[in-house]
Amino acid sequence: MAALNLSQLLDVRGIRHAALLGAEGNVLAQAGGDPDTSIAQAGRAVAASLIATLGGELQDLLIDLDGGPVLLTPHGDQTLMTAFDDTANLGRVRFAVRKLLQSRQAARDL
Repeated sequence: MAALNLSQLLDVRGIRHAALLGAEGNVLAQAGGDPDTSIAQAGRAVAASLIATLGGELQDLLIDLDGGPVLLTPHGDQTLMTAFDDTANLGRVRFAVRKLLQSRQAARDL
């Protein structure tokens, strides 16, 4: 599996930290500050409930907390957790996350 360079996400204005979490919630890779994995676990529970109720597939889930927004993006059985502040542009954050995950998928497919 291709390594994921999360530090490049920190180049996007406002991103504070990012972490790739395994299926069990363990941190596989991180950049920036220490992630609060309980946020991702709670977000996964909400996402599972939404999917069970509405069907379909989750693209990402944005949780707006007192400490700043957190974007949870599924990637196979893993979740990329990206925390940012109010100066960040959500579109740029999403673009950077998708670009990173697509490059990882492309490297896997080689």
